[in-house]
Amino acid sequence: MNPEGYPAQSGGPAVVNTTTVNIVAEPPKDHIIWSLLCFVYTNPCCLGLVALIHSIKARDRKMVGDLEGARQYGLSARNYNIAATALFCLIMLIFIISVSVNSGK
Repeated sequence: MNPEGYPAQSGGPAVVNTTTVNIVAEPPKDHIIWSLLCFVYTNPCCLGLVALIHSIKARDRKMVGDLEGARQYGLSARNYNIAATALFCLIMLIFIISVSVNSGK
């Protein structure tokens, strides 16, 4: 034993064990299905069309390998889809309220 209290090693080469962690980044989402539904069913102010165009651009960017461009187009498509869905829900809510108020008279 050496003075530190650890057993002495032989004069051979030291072996170092390393651990590597591969973090696979999730590919950016293009929201193409949501955009198609917004385009076909809920297309107020052509927001569904704009969302669909951005989704297609995001998918094209992803296929080319430009993940940052795909992420930006995907975020834009998501924002337009949210706006189209919210606007459609608001229009439907106003329509339901106006029909129910008018039918009570």
